[in-house]
Amino acid sequence: MTEKLVRQRARARVDLDAAIDHYAGEAGADVANAFIDALETAYTFIGDTPSAGSPRWSHDLNLPGLRTVRLKGFPWIVFYLELESHVDVWRVLHAKRDIPAWLADDDDS
Repeated sequence: MTEKLVRQRARARVDLDAAIDHYAGEAGADVANAFIDALETAYTFIGDTPSAGSPRWSHDLNLPGLRTVRLKGFPWIVFYLELESHVDVWRVLHAKRDIPAWLADDDDS
């Protein structure tokens, strides 16, 4: 099996920068680094097996092909699509947020 490149949209980068800043400011560098490690593990997983993510939000939001994985040890969800050439990460959102509203706030392509 060939690993696919995982690409983040601009909104996903903004989501991650905010999360890392939050953890660094509120819990310290060790927790922020653990968050980054969990994210890297999730990206490796979806690059290796993109079809293994949950399609739950695909059905709830009527967005065919949308899949998700949760970060281990953190209440964050990676939202992505598997494309032919790569995995397209749309957003990385806190699980307790209004997911439909946050996904609608996706102004890049």
